[in-house]
Amino acid sequence: MTRISFDEMKATVKKAFILAGMPEDRAEICARIHTESSRDGVYSHGLNRVERFVDYIHKGWIDVHATPTLDSNLGALEIYNGHMAPGILNAIFAMNRATEIAEKNGVGLVSLNNTTHWMRGGAYGWLAAEKGYIGICWTNTESCMPAWGATSGGIGNNPFIMAVPRKEGHLVLDMAMSLYSYGKLQVTRLKNQKLPYPGGFDTNGVLTDDPGAIEESRRILPMGFWKGSGFAILLDVLASLLSGGLSTAAIDKFDKGSCGSCCQVFIAINPLKINTQELIDKVLSETITQIKTSVPVTENSEIFYPGEQSFKTRHENLAIGIPVDDGVWAKVKELADMKG
Repeated sequence: MTRISFDEMKATVKKAFILAGMPEDRAEICARIHTESSRDGVYSHGLNRVERFVDYIHKGWIDVHATPTLDSNLGALEIYNGHMAPGILNAIFAMNRATEIAEKNGVGLVSLNNTTHWMRGGAYGWLAAEKGYIGICWTNTESCMPAWGATSGGIGNNPFIMAVPRKEGHLVLDMAMSLYSYGKLQVTRLKNQKLPYPGGFDTNGVLTDDPGAIEESRRILPMGFWKGSGFAILLDVLASLLSGGLSTAAIDKFDKGSCGSCCQVFIAINPLKINTQELIDKVLSETITQIKTSVPVTENSEIFYPGEQSFKTRHENLAIGIPVDDGVWAKVKELADMKG
């Protein structure tokens, strides 16, 4: 395993995006988000997604010059057409706009239709929290997971994010509707490792911890079994209805790659419109203290609150470099060195 500095990784990814046709200012933002994802330990949606993103640009599935336009203004709720622009740029715009609305109204909801893959959804939870807002967001996707009781894909993985600002370290939950995302399966397979717990079925319908076998069968396991399946279905429906965009079933027919023409919802809440800072600090302190003083299953192990491990990984990777899969890094450097 090789470790790469944050600045070297960002510069290399930025160059790859510029060579693919993206304007420099937009390439800078997208490269930063990809690199920050890897920096925080979400390697599957950082450096590992660069090659696919460039491929989608070349195929015309992402319009690197497009920007969102307003479809509807309903006061605290605004709906935008993303025009198949880079999902990262659309999502940053949407969450920032949601916080602007929340500053005035206490809550702001911005939805996007006709957008593309936002990469790490947690990035937009962190964005809201850094600005002092509670953030909630989710996306629908193409079908890539069987509904509970089915063997063929019929529902999206539909990542869901919640974030709460806290000066000692934000609480950020970023989760797919499957026990493990396909990105996590890829990262684990590239390391020649097994999953900590069975994460899906192989082609014979046997529950397995082999990531490659699950990738082959496409039968990932919904978190909470039927509960995760139901959660995914409702997130899909709500994303479509709140944005006027496509459902998972319609995205499948559109067929423009992963999350091509998907819908996303971004909610920002200003906690200081509801509570005093004193009460906010008290609730967070009590909650974190109770979690951290819980009796661990394994002696001398530590209990983490959502977002804590990402924060620790961030500092470690900034100090000693971001770990990369050598094959993935070689491909990204090749994309950054292409001529013409």
